[in-house]
Amino acid sequence: MEEINIKDLFTLFWNKKVEIVLITLFFMMAGVIYSYFFVTPEYTASTTLVLVQTSSKADSSGITSTDITINSKLVGTYSELIKTNAILGKVVDNLGIDKSEIATIKKKISVNSVEDTEVIKINVKNTDPNKATKIANEIATVFSEKIVEIYNISNIYLLDRAETPTTPSNINHTRDIIIFAFAGVVLSLLYIFAANMFDHTIKTEQDIEAVSGLPVLTTIPNYALEVKGGKR
Repeated sequence: MEEINIKDLFTLFWNKKVEIVLITLFFMMAGVIYSYFFVTPEYTASTTLVLVQTSSKADSSGITSTDITINSKLVGTYSELIKTNAILGKVVDNLGIDKSEIATIKKKISVNSVEDTEVIKINVKNTDPNKATKIANEIATVFSEKIVEIYNISNIYLLDRAETPTTPSNINHTRDIIIFAFAGVVLSLLYIFAANMFDHTIKTEQDIEAVSGLPVLTTIPNYALEVKGGKR
């Protein structure tokens, strides 16, 4: 295997800079086309819930350590309950959505609990921003009612209602173009390197010496001379 010289490698890439630029530009154009014409915009609506004290009447001591402990244990349970058919079935009924969409809606819901807190954030993605907002808010309402029914406690407080998003959450044109440009640079360098590794044609005096084992005594310059009649 031929020894790779960093200087020669740099020279190789520099001599092929036009090809590298063209390939990179091609990939950037592909990134523009992909980002603007092939990505379906999705909007994310978010609503935030917080678990409060479980006592029916607030006393002067406020939230107790027992309330915090209970709520901390319930956060994980609540996060799973939100995506159940019992909740989502009620949501689609209230909004007049076909029940066949429950499975699709479930895939587009993410529930995140903020670490070391009693805060639950519900994110709903949809190609229709208004629909995403309605589903997120309805989930919060139905879930709060369902918790009272299941646990006989009312410890869910709607902290932030979802607002209609105005920009897609899955589209970032600048990021997409940069990713495609980076891929173009990497692939162009790999292509040039591989092509050079498998190219065994003789180009320099060093190649002749390496193949023949004989020293090169002289070389004939390649002059392009124009003569009359257009012939060289």
